[in-house]
Amino acid sequence: MISEPYLIVMNEKTITQYENAFAKCKDVFLKKTKDYGTSWRILRARSITDQIYIKAKRIRTIDETGENKVGDSIESEFIGCVNYGIIAIIQLNLQDKKDVAVELKYEEAELLFDEQYNTIKKLFLAKNHDYGEAWRDMRISSYTDLILSKLHRIKQIEENKGQTIISEGIDANYMDIVNYAVFALIKLNE
Repeated sequence: MISEPYLIVMNEKTITQYENAFAKCKDVFLKKTKDYGTSWRILRARSITDQIYIKAKRIRTIDETGENKVGDSIESEFIGCVNYGIIAIIQLNLQDKKDVAVELKYEEAELLFDEQYNTIKKLFLAKNHDYGEAWRDMRISSYTDLILSKLHRIKQIEENKGQTIISEGIDANYMDIVNYAVFALIKLNE
């Protein structure tokens, strides 16, 4: 039987790992924002979905073939899935606001990233509690498959002009993609 203090330690370890993985993603996001500005603001939601698809498909191809001819690491592709997932949610939130510029100030981009991080982390904590850290027993390849599945769902919802009858919306699917990618980052670094 697992004692209660062990669960607390395990959760603290998990939270630290989650925060560290996300910190890597934020670091890349901020450095790219310094380099490129917020050029991603020009992308439509469908293009961001496809960008995440490209990254997840590359991860799956490398996993299946065992070959990596481009040289970019699988870790960097999962970081890309996290960052593009957050970018997608930011874009969804800004799409109806006419007064938001295409080029955001660095500080504003960072604030928007942090807002999404906080929302996604709350979702992670709730699901992690309810599912008992089941993600720890999963393979990294399963996270890739789940990301690809979520992307197909998003594409279908996009084809339905954002309407669902019973299912979660696009933003919830992006949040799950982000969390699956963070799980992969944690497992890659264990």
